[in-house]
Amino acid sequence: MTRLIKRYGGGSRKLYDTEESRYVSLEEIESWVRRGLEVRVVDSLTAEDVTAQTLAQVIYEGARRGGSFFSTEFLHSIIRRGERAMSARVGELQAGVDRLVRTSVQRVGPVRRVRGEMQQLRKSLTRLEDSLGRLEGEDPFGPEGPGSLHEVKSAGGAGRGRR
Repeated sequence: MTRLIKRYGGGSRKLYDTEESRYVSLEEIESWVRRGLEVRVVDSLTAEDVTAQTLAQVIYEGARRGGSFFSTEFLHSIIRRGERAMSARVGELQAGVDRLVRTSVQRVGPVRRVRGEMQQLRKSLTRLEDSLGRLEGEDPFGPEGPGSLHEVKSAGGAGRGRR
């Protein structure tokens, strides 16, 4: 939702918030924008949209207070090339985000393959453990045969091993 602000002419250039029915400062508008609120500023006499000029004034006042978040080079670029400069910067940012997303998506395939391989390895280990368990439970020589598991177990594992 966009918050409507009316700018009244004259030397003061007062800003009136139609939602709260009160005058507001540039600092309040800056705070709203920083929090993600959209604002639309219109001239009270002509109904002309003056949002861009008002936001530029917000930036100017912020710079005067020492809080500029734009480099001098960037501001020069905006003035020299106008909207194209801003569009170019936004385009560069979008291209960077696109590259990041593509790289992340490309990594998903190998991760899925590794996950599948890990599942297969777990299954193989489970089968191996089962097989070893069955082998440990069997005594191929019988309970009394030479080197039988029974003999080795009853000697505490210190007896003869299998031949």
